Amino acid sequence: MQAPSALAHALRRIVGEKYVLTTPEALLVYAYDGSVDRSLPGLVVLPGSAEETVQVVRTVREAGWPLVPRGAGTGLSGGAVPLQGAVVLSLARLNRILEIDPDNMRAVVEPGVANLDISKAVQPYGLYYAPDPSSQKACTIGGNIAENAGGPHCLAYGVTTNHVLGLEVVLANGSRVWLGGKLQEEGGYDLRGIVIGSEGMLAVVTKIVVRLLPLPEAVKTLLAVFREIDQASSAVSAIIASGMVPSALEMLDRLTIEAVEPAVHAGYPKEAGAVLLVEVDGLREAVEVQGAQVEAICREMGAVEVRSAENPQERERLWAGRKGALGALGRLAPNYLLLDGVVPRTRIVEALRRIRAISEYYRLPIANVFHAGDGNLHPCILFDERDADQLRRAKEAGGAILKMCVELGGALSGEHGVGLEKQEYMPLYFTPEDLQAMAKLPQAFGSADFLNPGKVFPQGKVPTAFRPTTRLPADAII
Repeated sequence: MQAPSALAHALRRIVGEKYVLTTPEALLVYAYDGSVDRSLPGLVVLPGSAEETVQVVRTVREAGWPLVPRGAGTGLSGGAVPLQGAVVLSLARLNRILEIDPDNMRAVVEPGVANLDISKAVQPYGLYYAPDPSSQKACTIGGNIAENAGGPHCLAYGVTTNHVLGLEVVLANGSRVWLGGKLQEEGGYDLRGIVIGSEGMLAVVTKIVVRLLPLPEAVKTLLAVFREIDQASSAVSAIIASGMVPSALEMLDRLTIEAVEPAVHAGYPKEAGAVLLVEVDGLREAVEVQGAQVEAICREMGAVEVRSAENPQERERLWAGRKGALGALGRLAPNYLLLDGVVPRTRIVEALRRIRAISEYYRLPIANVFHAGDGNLHPCILFDERDADQLRRAKEAGGAILKMCVELGGALSGEHGVGLEKQEYMPLYFTPEDLQAMAKLPQAFGSADFLNPGKVFPQGKVPTAFRPTTRLPADAII
């Protein structure tokens, strides 16, 4: 392995003096993402173009260092945390929208473009980019590709992989290739689909062709208020069972509302046990009919109030509460561990009851704000990392929730990825043969032990979170 000073010197010749960071205070900024894990990088490099990225990848590879691609650092599973003192390759400077093709409803962007900026740029053409993570003002499209990010509107419109047509990537050997392109289907193996969601372990993305959608003619946003969270959960199943697929169907529980309302003033009743945020869009006539159906179903399931946004400002205020929920939870605790396990919609009631039992057992509050329409839970475990015992209990509670999701017929992750957070729990969902097959992909791409090493695959740990020393009550087995 080449000495850090020699590598830094070589990289500065590529990207410029100020775009290679080596001071302790600068490295600390890149030691974490939105998860609870931390690890200092060896150094940080910020190329300004695809051409510079190629040279950086080649130089770091020849120097014998591991490399971790990084977007905005808003990920929630430790995917951008640089293990083994790796070099962090920040793509923040590759932030240009290169082409907008309104006729074919396509755009070509660089990975450092913020998610929301794509929709802002194409709005004058009557278009938008559908995937909308709650961090869309800050998260970048490159990071969205790494984790196959979703968002509230993924219920009807799908996640990142459904809206990315092509990728220009730099492989581990420094070669630059296109996977997919500007057409809906190009034939051959879907290598584009393999890279999306690969958590930076296969290639470095430098350009993206995104699919755009026309802005809907009409949008209706409703807030349904329930006394009990079980009623809200039952309403979710009833809405989907009716044959309707809203563009978004989100739930916030009482603890989340208690944090959100004083911070955002979204208009959520503080005394509610839970609220549903439901949105339908499309042709004006269809939207009115579906909005009335949603209201009728919610009232039948016990809603004490169903409110409809009367103008864009009210709609934005309702959504500000949902998208600002995680920040607002900082009013209740200095740290949180946010999970994204998935359960079948029909098991949401049971899943939330078991999360309450886990909260009581580990003596930590757990707020629930999640994509209810597709069963993508987001239990948020609140704790103070300055207390080592609280941190331990938070991690164990997280493991218990993940096990519960799998037991109920769900999955470990809906959109946050595996990263460091869930890697030890992968054997709960995948067989050894599954894991061996997946592990061959980095080898095939020539990126094993070089691009983002030590992530996703189990590293020999034992999931002790599933062996509590004190037995839970019989009706709360996790």
